[in-house]
Amino acid sequence: MVKSDGITSIYKGVDAAIGRQLVYGTARIGLHRAISDELKKRNDGKAISFGMKALSGMASGSIAVCIGTPFDIALVRLQSDSMAPAAERKNYKNVMDALTRTVKEEGPAALYKGLAPNILRGMSMNVGQLACYDQAKEMVAKLLNDPMTNGPAFTTQIGASLVAGFTAAAFSMPFDLIKSRLMAQKPDPISGKMPYSGVVDCAASILKTEGPLGLFSGFSAYYGRCAPHAMIVLLCTESITSGYRKAWGY
Repeated sequence: MVKSDGITSIYKGVDAAIGRQLVYGTARIGLHRAISDELKKRNDGKAISFGMKALSGMASGSIAVCIGTPFDIALVRLQSDSMAPAAERKNYKNVMDALTRTVKEEGPAALYKGLAPNILRGMSMNVGQLACYDQAKEMVAKLLNDPMTNGPAFTTQIGASLVAGFTAAAFSMPFDLIKSRLMAQKPDPISGKMPYSGVVDCAASILKTEGPLGLFSGFSAYYGRCAPHAMIVLLCTESITSGYRKAWGY
């Protein structure tokens, strides 16, 4: 890509990615923490089970996806357009151009194309990243004898975020693959028929033609993108939350 299209080609869609994180990322993390804290409060201040953590992750993930899907559509289209043959490219200028042209050419509903797999992906990502991080934090703290009186020690955070980085990628990869294929699909030029009719059809097609491992196609690249991002987000969240509580006495 760098050789043929230049260094900027690997950053195609970065504005959509930033917009998506500002909306979707903020919502899923904030909602998960709010729901988890409420569940803990109702449990007399005691740590909640992993099942409750997972439910919190799924609820917050699904709500956040409904808010951020339009930016996800723009991101997928910007990236897939840059890799399409020159004759087939739509040459989107930026995220707003991708959003407005999609609405104009295909209607507002097109911004929520692939919503179902995106919700599944958001739920699995939140469970893999946030719920597993909360659980891993408790387990790592026990191994390191960290009382977590004033929050987890940095070593506890590192250990838990390493676990969460892997589980986030492993849990969400199949749904991310299905979501991307549904969002990027185009109608057949002759029949006008879409390659996939929905989530189940897309998953079945992948399993039939590529086998079970097809759902994890490109896992190394996905892990390389997902795991460091998950770790940075989790460590920054802990630091910002700790600073906020100290500043406001919360």
